[in-house]
Amino acid sequence: MSVTDRAHLITADELGAWLIKGNADHVDLCGRFARQPRVDRWCVRRSYRLELMAAGQPVLFWGSGSRRREVTYGLWGCGRLLGPARRQADGAGWELPLDLTIAGPSAWIGRAELRAHDELAGLEVLRQPQASNPSYLSKRQFAALRRDFRDAFEW
Repeated sequence: MSVTDRAHLITADELGAWLIKGNADHVDLCGRFARQPRVDRWCVRRSYRLELMAAGQPVLFWGSGSRRREVTYGLWGCGRLLGPARRQADGAGWELPLDLTIAGPSAWIGRAELRAHDELAGLEVLRQPQASNPSYLSKRQFAALRRDFRDAFEW
């Protein structure tokens, strides 16, 4: 890892919330969440970030994609981690145990709104949309999100 890479590492002291992503262009997430808005686990990629995860930390859900104009891609829900990342039962990858609820589509916070916000325009998920799961918000970004979008979700 280069010095430049280390400069972009998130630490527990800087962490405001985790952000997990799902691609609504590849899977019918809208249909899934309309039927069942509760999410109890989600797949993530192995990285140093998994070692920072602990029960009680806030987590946000990001619905990604670009193909469907009628879908608001962006923040769709929030919740908490129920524990650290763990191996999937089949051993194929990693998952997070969650208590997370996807809000109704009218509450979703779109990418355009976030890009237009002074403090949230720099979110990692906007700067590096192809980066792997999980992403994060800094403490300052998470505070701004909760302050300026307080009615969107049950924080």
